Amino acid sequence: MATQEDYYKVLGVERGASDDEIRKAHRRLVRKYHPDVNPGDKSAEDRFKKIQEAYDILSDSKKKQMYDQHGFYSEHVRPNAGNGGAQPGGFGFEGFDFSDVFSGAAGAGAGQQARGSAGASFKDLFGQFFRGQQHHEEEPERGADLEYALDIDFWQAIKGTQVRLAINRQEVCPDCNGTGQGTGGTQTCPECHGKKQVEQMVGAMRFTITCPRCGGSGKTSNVCYNCKGEGRVSKPETVEVRIPAGTQPGSRLRVAGKGNAGTQGAPAGDLYITVRIAPHPFFRREGDNIEIRVPVTVSEAGLGAKIEVPTIDGRALLKIPQGTQNGQKLRLREKGVSNPRKNSRGDQIVEIFIQQPDVADERTRELLRELAKVTANDPRADMWAKV
Repeated sequence: MATQEDYYKVLGVERGASDDEIRKAHRRLVRKYHPDVNPGDKSAEDRFKKIQEAYDILSDSKKKQMYDQHGFYSEHVRPNAGNGGAQPGGFGFEGFDFSDVFSGAAGAGAGQQARGSAGASFKDLFGQFFRGQQHHEEEPERGADLEYALDIDFWQAIKGTQVRLAINRQEVCPDCNGTGQGTGGTQTCPECHGKKQVEQMVGAMRFTITCPRCGGSGKTSNVCYNCKGEGRVSKPETVEVRIPAGTQPGSRLRVAGKGNAGTQGAPAGDLYITVRIAPHPFFRREGDNIEIRVPVTVSEAGLGAKIEVPTIDGRALLKIPQGTQNGQKLRLREKGVSNPRKNSRGDQIVEIFIQQPDVADERTRELLRELAKVTANDPRADMWAKV
């Protein structure tokens, strides 16, 4: 028996590959090894036949299930070939017991009932493999989505902006209008000679199947020179994208219809833009809130004060309560980032940093000594009490 062909390796996919992965692998290999793309190349033609044979099995759920469980192989033969001229490929039905089938056939002379039973069993068995053996029409497929990473600065994200992106996307081939077919029309399929079917040997038996080269149409056509049969070509394009005000870091924006073109008139995919925002040297964003660290003097923190602090809208007045502690956080209502979706605005959180005085002269030292006398309480007393 001939060596078992690994159909998964033929298509270059892993076992357990999805139907979509198998279909895409088949399409990619057909474009590469199609005889019309490789005229006169016998090795490419043989490879093409193996690709079609593998796809015929793996694209049919019942055949694929039987292949995964037990394995089999086949070889296509020309129509009208005699039994003597054809080399039987056969199926490797390892694990199947044909004894009941052939014993029934051997005893067919005993009566019509035995012949009917054996014939039905044999037909049902092979029907699992050849049922649904028809042309797998290439269905229109939506174009693939495209992903793009966009870097913007802090203010562009806060205020919103308009950007122009240079992208490469697949568009419908202008030469063939997406058909993938070249000029010269169609011609009779050289594999089935226009009969749309070829014969296949299973052991010593012959079966008729759809021609794998023309897919049962009886005709083949030239491949478009511009797109190599793909039906689509890559083309650079400039896309205008609006970045809305308040865009969050990591936001994913969608531009409908600006992905790759679909096949056979199917809609194009979408363009998805992931936004990356550069940090600001002072402002830090947390959701819709803006956080900032502001220094104050010892006297401002101790006595209380009103100071100006920066916000994303400009300067704002902030009240420092008397006795404010280092690290304390104060809130400026609705001074954060606008959120159009929530019809709201975040706050600005101001963290107080008490800046120590620069002890540069004796007068400053004297004032600090007087302050120490006034505040003679040990600030670590509570800590020692808990140790």
